[in-house]
Amino acid sequence: MTKITSLLEDTEKALALLEEVVAMEKSAIVRDAAIQRFEIAFELLWKAAKAVLEDRYNTKCLSPRACFRAAFKHELIEHDDFWMELTKLRNYTSHTYNEEVAEYVFGNIPKSLQYFQQLYDSVKHASKQ
Repeated sequence: MTKITSLLEDTEKALALLEEVVAMEKSAIVRDAAIQRFEIAFELLWKAAKAVLEDRYNTKCLSPRACFRAAFKHELIEHDDFWMELTKLRNYTSHTYNEEVAEYVFGNIPKSLQYFQQLYDSVKHASKQ
């Protein structure tokens, strides 16, 4: 199994788990679980994008922002400022002890999941080319 294949499989599982928790009725525990799953999905997804960008496009990116920008450049995703917002949301996850921040991150998870799925689909397709 290649690194890309492994990352894509792990990302697919993480996205399914995030989707599962997003569908649940909101409670403090569901919110916290969703934030944790968001964090895991984000990390796996940007690393999968990084691996595909390096392998297929000979493009190095060392951070999520750089990978999202490279994904725009190679037309894996459309240019949208929400990609940069995703990076901010990820950075906020270390402050989820703050109720206001936790609610803000949680409120953006359904939209984030849609964006994650778009990038995942594009990266998976590009990995097969």
